[in-house]
Amino acid sequence: MAPFFVLESFVKFLHVEKRFSEHTTIAYKKDIEQFLEFAEITKIEALSEVNHHLVRSWIVALIDNGIENKSVNRKLSSLRSFYKWLRKENITVVNPLVKIRGPKSSKRLPSFVKESELKVENLNQFFSDDFDGIQDRLIFEFFYQTGIRLNELIQLKDSDIQNDSIKVLGKRNKERLIPVSNDLTSKIIEFKKMKQGQRLNALFFFSLKNGNKLYPKYVYRKIHLYLTIATSIEKRSPHMLRHTFATHMLNNGAGLETLKDILGHANLSATQIYTHNSFSKLTSIYSQAHPRGSKDKL
Repeated sequence: MAPFFVLESFVKFLHVEKRFSEHTTIAYKKDIEQFLEFAEITKIEALSEVNHHLVRSWIVALIDNGIENKSVNRKLSSLRSFYKWLRKENITVVNPLVKIRGPKSSKRLPSFVKESELKVENLNQFFSDDFDGIQDRLIFEFFYQTGIRLNELIQLKDSDIQNDSIKVLGKRNKERLIPVSNDLTSKIIEFKKMKQGQRLNALFFFSLKNGNKLYPKYVYRKIHLYLTIATSIEKRSPHMLRHTFATHMLNNGAGLETLKDILGHANLSATQIYTHNSFSKLTSIYSQAHPRGSKDKL
């Protein structure tokens, strides 16, 4: 059995048993293929000959080629999972990743759009009154008002949309309920009426005009277009609106535990990165409110 077939079995394991998304399994496969090519592994027996020295050489090569530390660590995570599976399947005995530590990643603060740039009166002019315009506006609001992920939004079905909440199937197939505002509810009702008027009987809540399922690039292009009009920020994507949702929630008094549950984070550390952005607002408030907070008052 060649390494290629072993890798295909591993990818199937990730998809079927671990229930990883297609996007994630493709990323794992590419990472491991890169290592197999670097290590010149063409036979299954060679998988057992890999040691930590070879893995470290791969890390050095990746860094020398300009790969960021964060990406290097992601590739190591893929390789770790692969070798854990190989041991479980009795294909190898030793895991060469045991002695490996990845390079330190510098945590970049997530960028976000200013609240003033997302005022309702500013956004109204961007969207048309036809099916595409109303759906685009609702998709935009879903990202901004719920912090939903791109793949989660695409997978939403009519049965997931309630009067006061939406049911989301997140990573690792974990379900969560996200509350929705009265404003979002009214937009949902308007959209449902339009779907009924067009007799659009699609499987998913959001769809193309012909009823087919939305695809990631379609949604990305739409959000990128509207954010280009609304803001001068460099990164313009659905995930940017997720960052914006989280930052604005914290800035306006939401607790970390609450935000963690809404975002679907597995642990609190993933949510805490947004506190850095919120701290800048706290600093601004402190400067304005405290008698000695501003340098001008000294």
